[in-house]
Amino acid sequence: MLTLGWKASAEQFGPRDLLRYGVLAEELGFMSAVVSDHFHPWRDTGGHAPFSFAWLGALGASTSRIRMGTSVVTPTFRYHPAIVAQASATLALLFPGRFFLGVGSGESMNETPVTAAEWPEPGERVRRLREAVRLMKRLWSEDYVTFDGRYFKTREAKIFDKPADGVPLYIAGAGPQVAEFAGKESDGFICTSGKGAELYRDTLLPALAKGASDAGRDAAAIERTIEMKVSYDTDGERAMADTKEWSALALPAEDKAGVEDPREMERRAHAAESKAHTRFIVSTDPDEHVARIREYVAWGFTHLVFHFPGQDQERAMRLYARDILPRLR
Repeated sequence: MLTLGWKASAEQFGPRDLLRYGVLAEELGFMSAVVSDHFHPWRDTGGHAPFSFAWLGALGASTSRIRMGTSVVTPTFRYHPAIVAQASATLALLFPGRFFLGVGSGESMNETPVTAAEWPEPGERVRRLREAVRLMKRLWSEDYVTFDGRYFKTREAKIFDKPADGVPLYIAGAGPQVAEFAGKESDGFICTSGKGAELYRDTLLPALAKGASDAGRDAAAIERTIEMKVSYDTDGERAMADTKEWSALALPAEDKAGVEDPREMERRAHAAESKAHTRFIVSTDPDEHVARIREYVAWGFTHLVFHFPGQDQERAMRLYARDILPRLR
C-alpha cells in the first residue's frame, strides 16, 4: 500500500502554524506528517526552527490517526544518541504504531553553532551515525547499557520507558554507502526527490536491497520513503514563484558545505533563485504531477512525503488533496 504524506517544514513555519497544518493534513487524508529537525533554518528572513520532538508530541495529542516521524534528526552532534533514544521511545509509547524516528548524518548549519566544534569530513559523520544507531538500538532493547564507542559512551544507562519491540528506525542517505547501511539496520530508508533517475533507480535502491540481502533481511519489508518536492497550483506563475523560498536546495553541495549562518545561506541561495524550480515538480496539470510521481513508485518507493514550498500551505494542501491524491490512491 502506498503511503501519501505531508512534509512539515519546520524551517518555514513557527510551531503553532505548523501544528495547525499538521491537524489539517489528517483532516484532508494525508497519511503521515514528517517533520524536519533544524536548529538553524535555511534563511534568516522569515526563518523558523521549532523543536521537533516537542512539536510531534503536540501533533500526536491533536490527531488520532496520522503517522508521524522525523526527517531527519541527527543523533551525533548537538544531541547525544541516548537522548534521542529516550525522546523517541517516549513518543512511541504515547502514540503506538504512529511514530518513527528518521535519522541522518547531519548538516553543519544545525550542529556546529551549538557545539562550536569543527565540522568533520563525510566519513566521520557516517561512522558517527553507525555508532549512534548501534547505541540507540541497545538502549531500546537492553537495560543498564555500558557502551564504550569511539564517539559515544554510556555507563549503566537505562531508558525506563520504552516500547517492548523498540522504535521504528528510518535512516536517510544520499549515497550508496548509507543506503546499504539502511538496508542492514533500518525499518525504513529516506531520501529526497529531484536528483535524477539514475540516483534512485540505479544506485540508492539497489544499495538498499544489497544491504538487506547481506544481512539476511527482506528488502521488501523496508519502507522506502522519499520527500517529493512538488509545487502545484491552478496559477502557473504562482506555482513557479513558490519554489524561490527554497532556492538553497538548488545550490551545489560544495556551496552549502560548512555554511552555518542562515544570513549567509540566504545570500548564497538568492543567487540560485532562477534554478529553484529544478528540484521541484512544477505544473498546473494534475496528470503531469501524477505521471512524474508514478516514476518514483515504479522505481520502488512506497511512502511519498509531499513537500509544498509556498507560504500558503493550506491552499497547497487542499489543492493536492483534491486534485492529486485521489489519482494516486
